[in-house]
Amino acid sequence: MTETSSLGNLWAVVPAGGAGTRLWPLSRARSPKFLHDLSGSGRTLLQATGDRLTPLVGDRLLVVTGAAHQDAVRGQLEDLPDDHVVAEPSPRDSMAAIGLAAAMIEREDPEAVLGSFAADHVIADAEAFRECVREAADVARTGLLVTIGIEPARPSTAFGYIHLGDRLPGFPTAHAVAEFVEKPDAERARQYVASGEYRWNAGMFVARASVLLDLLAVEHPDLAAGLREIAAEPDRLEEIWPGLTKIAIDHAVAEPAAAAGKVAVVPGGFGWEDIGDFAALADLLPDAGAGVKVLGDAGRVLSRDSSGLVVTDTGRTVALLGVEDVVVVDTGDALLVTTTAHAQDVKAVVEAVKSSGRPDLT
Repeated sequence: MTETSSLGNLWAVVPAGGAGTRLWPLSRARSPKFLHDLSGSGRTLLQATGDRLTPLVGDRLLVVTGAAHQDAVRGQLEDLPDDHVVAEPSPRDSMAAIGLAAAMIEREDPEAVLGSFAADHVIADAEAFRECVREAADVARTGLLVTIGIEPARPSTAFGYIHLGDRLPGFPTAHAVAEFVEKPDAERARQYVASGEYRWNAGMFVARASVLLDLLAVEHPDLAAGLREIAAEPDRLEEIWPGLTKIAIDHAVAEPAAAAGKVAVVPGGFGWEDIGDFAALADLLPDAGAGVKVLGDAGRVLSRDSSGLVVTDTGRTVALLGVEDVVVVDTGDALLVTTTAHAQDVKAVVEAVKSSGRPDLT
């Protein structure tokens, strides 16, 4: 192992799954959003995630992805050892993916700490992010499960929230977690943000690998045992995996552990975005001129008296005239035209495409 970090036993786990259906037709099952450059930086979301984590962990990084995407992941992370890309035979939600990585890490180093960070997030200040992870790792070494809570940029109904409890003595910013709260309605979101006592739940978790699996064993003993069996006998992956409980890490571990007083939160103010739909993508991109945001060749987009977002990876010219808050996504084989107000509804279009008998488009 290459020791490039002072956090010598910290591993990063990157779950890289999901199809990002609200970003269709750009993101699809065969080419999900984490494989795309959505910020215009020249690096895909997956590559940018690796760039952020490598200064902390060196080559102690595991990516857990679908079997269909393992070659693409290896192609984008060329310096990562092949055996650090773990292929799921089928989707079993986040707990199985993260738990499998935890079980593999636990066998290599029972005292190791892991941090789980999604492959499709955008973070503005990478060093501030790493400072939060460093503190979270220190807290995790005390035996707690730690999450990083994002300072809310606005009262959003798109995210779950973390209610801050008491400060933890001996750490710069950490708090106990009073509770995890599901996605609120607009009024409650405004109350949460105004109180200053809540942070967005971005699904980032840091814990000793053994602690995470032991917490899982309290609520889902069969799942914890199955993951440890796979780590002990990798040849049994195909046999055991289909029978594992399909559940998110929040429900499997974080919420019950918080109720038992075993979860801490490190607040993060490093600028975070989960590009969950085209409205979020539009907020992320700079204005290309004339009120329009463009992902792709801005020289091929003509706009007059219009605003919105154009995503194009074809050679066609896109002209907008007198339309507001429009979203145009042109991938050559599919064209989406909608508005930012309907960005959350794009998932329904994907279901309609599936029903039409065109699986090649999904």
